[in-house]
Parts: sequence; C-alpha cells; structure tokens
Amino acid sequence: QLQLVESGGGTVQPGGSLRLSCVASGFTLDYYAIGWFRQAPGKEREGVSCISSSGGSTSYSASVKGRFTISRDNAKNTVYLQMNSLKVEDTAVYYCAAKMGALVTLLDEYDYWGQGTPVTVSS
Repeated sequence: QLQLVESGGGTVQPGGSLRLSCVASGFTLDYYAIGWFRQAPGKEREGVSCISSSGGSTSYSASVKGRFTISRDNAKNTVYLQMNSLKVEDTAVYYCAAKMGALVTLLDEYDYWGQGTPVTVSS
C-alpha cells in the first residue's frame, strides 16, 4: 500500500521550532517531488513549501520564507520541514504530498497525500 505518513507535529510557544517528517512506504520517493501544505481551521488549504526529487530545487510561500526549511533524505525515504520562529498564525494541520517527476510547484496536482500532523503555536 502506498502511503505518506507525517509526524513531528505538536504544541509549541511562539518563537519555538518543530521539525516535521514525511515518510513514504510502499514506494520510493527518489522519483517524486514533494510539497508541504497546511490547513488552518476554517481556512482553505495553503501551499507552504516544495522540493524537487533531487533536493536541488526548493520553493517557499511568502508567509514562511526565511523561517521554514524543506529538505529530503532519499536514502531514508523521508522529507523534512524544519519550522523556526513559529507564529500563532502557523497553527494548522500540515500535510505532505508527492508528485511523480523531478520538479513541482505548490499549484500542481499531487499524486499522494498523507493524513496530516497538527501543529499548534500558542502561548
């Protein structure tokens, strides 16, 4: 069964950090570009960041640029999202998604989605 599983979410104070992981099972991520998305309560899903299959190309939304870093370790079949300087407005369920191919944008249609991991930023 092809699956993406996110982990690493939790509750953190403003200014804190979290690292999210996205692990693939049933397929290898080597041939997939990956995106991270989030959805806050009552809001539409928002693209956060994406990375090419090789890891050589990354992109960020304006709201997280300079604070979040996406990376991948294909040997571990895992993609990460390091989130620093977290703000209350970063509170959301975070999802990873995979799209076959070398490159991707946050506007593309993705082939596989994880179930999400919740992040709460609160004092």
